[in-house]
Amino acid sequence: MSSSSDKSRSQHDVNLLDVVALLIDVPGEALICGQVGTVVEDLGSETYEVEFSDDEGRTYAQMALRTDQLMVLHHRPMEAA
Repeated sequence: MSSSSDKSRSQHDVNLLDVVALLIDVPGEALICGQVGTVVEDLGSETYEVEFSDDEGRTYAQMALRTDQLMVLHHRPMEAA
């Protein structure tokens, strides 16, 4: 079971090259909640440039997103707090 501090931690621990998922729809860019991208630049003020690519590595969208619009994905178990 996750606590509110776990949610806060996952939103604010965004780093370059993290794989992230969208927590919102962005209709103007044809992006939907759950779409996966890679953080490519830290723009400051908890805002990051995220690149969305297809299975062949071709970028189809790139945009600035806030940490509250992203969830960092983890591929390994996290250590218990």
